[in-house]
Amino acid sequence: MTTDVVIIGAGPAGSVAAAMLVDAGLSVEVLERTHFPRFSIGESLLPQAMEWLEEAGLLRDVVEAGFQHKNGATFRWGEREENFDFRDKTSGGWGTTYQVQREKLDLILAKGAERKGARVQFGQTVVAMRPHPTRPGLTVRDEAGAERDIEARFVLDASGFGRVLARMLDLEAPTSVPLRMSVFTHVKDNIPHGLHDRNKIIVTINVKNPEIWYWFIPLADGLTSVGVVGRPEHLTPYGETREEQLFNLIAESGKMGELLVNAVRVRDVGEISGYACKVSSLSGNGYALLGNAGEFLDPVFSSGVTIALKSASLASKLVVRQLNGDMPDWQREFAEPLGRGIETFRAYVNGWYDGSLQRVIFGTPADPNKVKRMITSVLAGYAWDEENPFVQQPSKYLNMLAELTK
Repeated sequence: MTTDVVIIGAGPAGSVAAAMLVDAGLSVEVLERTHFPRFSIGESLLPQAMEWLEEAGLLRDVVEAGFQHKNGATFRWGEREENFDFRDKTSGGWGTTYQVQREKLDLILAKGAERKGARVQFGQTVVAMRPHPTRPGLTVRDEAGAERDIEARFVLDASGFGRVLARMLDLEAPTSVPLRMSVFTHVKDNIPHGLHDRNKIIVTINVKNPEIWYWFIPLADGLTSVGVVGRPEHLTPYGETREEQLFNLIAESGKMGELLVNAVRVRDVGEISGYACKVSSLSGNGYALLGNAGEFLDPVFSSGVTIALKSASLASKLVVRQLNGDMPDWQREFAEPLGRGIETFRAYVNGWYDGSLQRVIFGTPADPNKVKRMITSVLAGYAWDEENPFVQQPSKYLNMLAELTK
């Protein structure tokens, strides 16, 4: 029997898309190469993501999981500090969310999709794809080496950094984002109660090189995710190993280093480099790409999961229409609306690294309350709110504000 939709990858985009599609009455098979639970970064959700979890009927699963609450972010640069409360924004919608262990979150979402009726299979590697407007096919290999062919009516690639179809169908395109890398781990932070507001992440700029920045994401059970991001040539002088580089950099990070003075590492230090990517097209004959399988910018504003869930929401609606006999315009109705939010985040990422956004965050604009609330909306994930000038023309307004900021 032909499956209506095959989804490659059981991460947030894949599981949310699966839940939405089975709710629409379609049969769905999800193919995941690894086994859950499995570690992943991307642990700081944005409030906007809650809307799509709710739309997929998976929000209650997340709320009841006991994750660390999140209501904002703190930015630090030397002795300067700016707090952003995501509840104080111009956009409507959620103002709070969670800081999550992804191995736990992704398993919860996959089980939620399975509970709704999706067939989720682990240890499955897609080795070939045959595009077709109505009957795309896949060849899948299990861990014993046995291969099988699957025919579907539509395929969604939610494989994340695995980028299965982008590599298989030669869709990868050059990205203008410079090569950067992140080095990270989890620690038992042993921070005395009350010394830090665990409801906020900390983003710290290195005082010697503003292109280097740190993340500090308090998690549940006294854990914290810590990481550093920069160009490889900026990190290598800090030690012979990635662990040495990470902790030597943390030692000169100011308050973050002070908070972690009694921390104990509980996970091996990991690294990801060259993560920025894009594709020539987000859809084709019988398939579409979701989230990181299509494009990833940078971890600085935690946009990855938000973009992934937005893409799942948009694509799921179009798949339902297409399989019911409609002919949606995937470029106009999927790639372009998704791209508007991506371009907003891109402007903020570029502004972060060229220094203009850092000046805005730590400066004093002419109308600080109104401007800050608009910027907070974007930082909270509302990158598709066209009523916000900092979404309508993000580069223009950020550059203008940077010039006016003292």
